[in-house]
Amino acid sequence: MHEMGVRSEHAYMAAFASIGLTVAAWMTSLKAEPGAGVARADRWGLFVGEWAPTFFGLGVALSHYEQHDGTLTASVHDLREHRAAS
Repeated sequence: MHEMGVRSEHAYMAAFASIGLTVAAWMTSLKAEPGAGVARADRWGLFVGEWAPTFFGLGVALSHYEQHDGTLTASVHDLREHRAAS
């Protein structure tokens, strides 16, 4: 994933976005499907809510890779220039 340009920051941003999406999915399901009740809204919230730990885990794994690779503080633009020079 790192070679494709995905950085740990991207995974962390996706994790925080999925937390917000969890709340939005729960509220939308609760209002859009009034006959289904809270149980269905909870299922939607839990479905999307399970993405956050996955994205956080990917962020940690990418961060460890970046620390080992020495690219943790480099920008994506710097990484591309470094690869082009190699």
